[in-house]
Amino acid sequence: MRYSLNGEWDLKGFEYGKSEPSLELSAQVPGNVELDLFRAGIEPEPFFGANEYLYRKYESWHWRFEKVISVPDAPGMDVFLMFEGLNCISDVSLDGTTIGHSENALIPCRLPLDGILAGTHTLRVDIYPAVLRARENDYPVASTACEGAEEYSRLRMPPHSFGWDIMPRFPSAGMWRDVYIEALPKTRFTQVYFATRAADERRADVVFKYRFTTPDTDLKPYRVRVELDGNEVASQQVRFVSGGDSFYVESPRLWWPRGYGEADLYTARMELLKDGEILDTYTCRLGLREIRIEHRMAPGDEGEFMVSVNGRKVFLCGSNWVPMDAFHSRDPERYEKAVALWRECNCNILRMWGGNVYEADKVYDLCDESGILVWQDFTMACAVYSQKEDFARAIAEEAEQVIRRVRNHACVLLWSGDNEVDETYSGRGYYPDANRYNSVTRETLPLVVRENDPFRMFLPSSPFIDGGVARYSVPEQHLWGPRAWFKDDFYKHTSAHFVSECGYHGCPAPESLKRFIPENELADFFGESWTAHSSEYALLYKRGFNRNGLMLDQVRLMFGKLPESLEEISFLSQFTQAEAFKYFVESARARAWRRTGLIWWNMLDGWPQISDAVVDWYFTKKRAFNAIKRSQEPVLVMMDEPQGWYQDVVISNFTLNDVKVKLRLWDADTNGTLFEGEFSCPANSNLTAGSIRVYSSWQRLILIEYDAGEGRKRNHYLSGFPVYKPEDAHRWAKLIDEN
Repeated sequence: MRYSLNGEWDLKGFEYGKSEPSLELSAQVPGNVELDLFRAGIEPEPFFGANEYLYRKYESWHWRFEKVISVPDAPGMDVFLMFEGLNCISDVSLDGTTIGHSENALIPCRLPLDGILAGTHTLRVDIYPAVLRARENDYPVASTACEGAEEYSRLRMPPHSFGWDIMPRFPSAGMWRDVYIEALPKTRFTQVYFATRAADERRADVVFKYRFTTPDTDLKPYRVRVELDGNEVASQQVRFVSGGDSFYVESPRLWWPRGYGEADLYTARMELLKDGEILDTYTCRLGLREIRIEHRMAPGDEGEFMVSVNGRKVFLCGSNWVPMDAFHSRDPERYEKAVALWRECNCNILRMWGGNVYEADKVYDLCDESGILVWQDFTMACAVYSQKEDFARAIAEEAEQVIRRVRNHACVLLWSGDNEVDETYSGRGYYPDANRYNSVTRETLPLVVRENDPFRMFLPSSPFIDGGVARYSVPEQHLWGPRAWFKDDFYKHTSAHFVSECGYHGCPAPESLKRFIPENELADFFGESWTAHSSEYALLYKRGFNRNGLMLDQVRLMFGKLPESLEEISFLSQFTQAEAFKYFVESARARAWRRTGLIWWNMLDGWPQISDAVVDWYFTKKRAFNAIKRSQEPVLVMMDEPQGWYQDVVISNFTLNDVKVKLRLWDADTNGTLFEGEFSCPANSNLTAGSIRVYSSWQRLILIEYDAGEGRKRNHYLSGFPVYKPEDAHRWAKLIDEN
């Protein structure tokens, strides 16, 4: 039973060093203090203009939340006070007596209420300034962090909240997820685990484990029973409070990644019985699938990063999942629409980026149902983290909670130790192989994963750099580099087998820009508001490059000069971004199976900004969204890059069935047919249907139409090299949209 404590709380804010409150206001839980300040009219909307800077002064404040609560009368039950998200350095007291302390915003804080009498009590939560607490830690000379914000490397808060190249600086305070009192039976499951050890169309081999607690000393009357879709598949006499077994499912309905088949799910139910009476149950949606990852650390062609599902290799295309909101109490409002974008865009993978929070169960449920694999980073990013024992213990506790919560989801592909921490070691020029001594990802996390989810792969870092292999030679890579012409040698000749980050800038639509940039600043691309929304925290640092300048340079590169109007800059930027993402996806597909997947950066903004996202904060799609959607069709007709005098027409069939494809290619401006025919393409492979003779310098738009048995599909190819004419881009954009 749960008793919600969400809703309105009293909030007091104390300036540093003061014992009397400087502010008294009402707070919303779940919430963040910045949103409470805005609702109270004390501060302006934090995402507009450069208003984020006005919140800097609150980083040193102490916040006190109070609420009169009712503790239920629950005889014979264990009663807990639960904070699903408490940010961050916190003391919890009841009627003036401290009952708990928390220093991790990323996992729940559970406090037992043993001995607390039922009835009315005053609950108080004191949240202390994390940035000041961080100063108490040791920072060896090897310590470093993104954007110079070293404080986050010793705090268990989302790293992005201290300022990132995609997020504003809001080291927030508050109870950002549900708060409630929970009464649980004394005899109950504490862990349930399901894993598919092997699966194909004939049979699935499923292992289950359980752990329960009970005050009973005699376990003879106890049994555990397992059902799938209401049919009993296993039953055993309990010998101890933990145990398990396995069972087979004949002719199973397999779970497949999107594009390869249905994401079938069973309803799994485990019951704990005593003398035939059900005392506790655990229910989940269970996908039966076998995942294998071939990862061989070696440079270039000698390495490998290949994912197989149910015995079939799969080509993975998808996007990175970044923070849904700078204020995570609002995340749930965006979950459904966000995952719907992955489905619409024909994605079959999503990477939970390590600078974020751990998302709610709802996201994994949606991915299970949608056939979207989840690459899960642990929350560490772009820093050299502490190697001390207390930090390792905190990470171990955090990882254990996260793994146990998420591991039964079919969508989870692997666990990754962090985002770009290996790259941070390498990029700083530290002694070669320094990252191998990162005990957090080489010792602590592998052990926690092996103990709690032994059938899934653990990758120490993304990208994982080891064995003396250079950053841009390892099998899995993040392709950033100069971010110049998207077909230059950096992208064209990458040695990556699997790309887990790769992006290109696209200006938001003018209508979106006008919602967060003041009207009098819209033309000042390097002014205060534009700079703030390029996620450069100008009060603290100046980045080595300016995102707005980079965006404008990419337009100049493509079109030779910068137009005068905001509308034209936005259009040309989005046109350029669309062609860049289209190239990234299609060049990877054309090189299957030397290339095995691409997780591009990124789908959706976490606040209004200038970025690589293809959908802005307001859910307005940029041109790149539809370009990627077409390029990620399971069956695609595309053009490879020219070789000599010829250019191949390629059919890419990433499904489990052979397909017959009828296709036509023509010059958009002359309507002259360049290539047509009917072809059979084998399952899960590419077929070169033929080639056309070309002059590589020709600037023309080639339109593609094809039918693989599911109705007419469209694609295009933009030939030639910059500089392109803006008027051609406008004409071609209309033809692309109409085709």
